[in-house]
Amino acid sequence: MDNALILIVEDEPQIADILVAYFARDGFRTVTAGDGDLALQHHQMLSPDLVVLDVKLPRRDGFEVLAALRARGSTPVIMASAMGEDLDKLSALRIGADDYVVKPFNPVEVVARAKAVLRRTQGGGTAAALLRVAGLTVDMSAHSASLQTGDGPAQALNLTLTEFRMLSFMARSPHKAFSRAELLDACLPPDGEAIERTVDSHVSKLRKKFEAAGGQGWLAGVRGVGYRLRAT
Repeated sequence: MDNALILIVEDEPQIADILVAYFARDGFRTVTAGDGDLALQHHQMLSPDLVVLDVKLPRRDGFEVLAALRARGSTPVIMASAMGEDLDKLSALRIGADDYVVKPFNPVEVVARAKAVLRRTQGGGTAAALLRVAGLTVDMSAHSASLQTGDGPAQALNLTLTEFRMLSFMARSPHKAFSRAELLDACLPPDGEAIERTVDSHVSKLRKKFEAAGGQGWLAGVRGVGYRLRAT
C-alpha cells in the first residue's frame, strides 16, 4: 500500500482538500476530480489503486461512475454520500462498491477503511494464481472462473466482482462451512445486519450461475451457519 494512488471524486472542494491532507499524512498519493466525467478520465489515464467516490456529482452521478468503473475492471471503490439509507448502501454494493461511508464522516475513518479495502483486494500477492477444486478453476490473476462437469468442455462463469471474491474465498477451503459474517468480512464491507443479508442475494445469484454451467449442488446452505462450497 505504500505510495498508493487514491482518486478522490468529490465536488465540494473543502471536503476534497481535507481528504487529500489526511491521505497524504499516511503516505498516499492523491488526485481529485470534481465531476463524474473527469473522474472517469483520471481513472483511464492514471489507473489509481483506489477510488473514493461521492454519490451526488455533476454531469454523471456516483452510481453511473461506479457502473462504468466496474465495466472496466476491479479498481477498489469506497462510496461516500450524505444519503445513509440502507437502500443507497445496497445499491452501491450490488453495483460493486467495496465499502460505503456516510457524510459527515471522520476523514481518519475514511483512510482506515481505504487501508482495509486495499489489504483485502490486494491480498499481499501471496494467493495462488490458480485455485482448483474438482472441476472448478479460479484464476486469481485473470479474475475469471470456469467449471467443467462430466466429459464436456469447461464453462466460463460470468461473475461480478463480489461473486468472484466470494467464490475464490470459499474455494481456498472447500467443504468448510462459512458464516454470513465471514463471507461479508472477506467479500463486502461489514456494515450491520441489513448489509449482511446481501450475502444471501449474492450466493443465490452465484448458485444460479453454477447451475447454468451444470454445477448443481456446488453451493450448499448450512442451517444455522451459512454456506459452503461442495464439489459434487
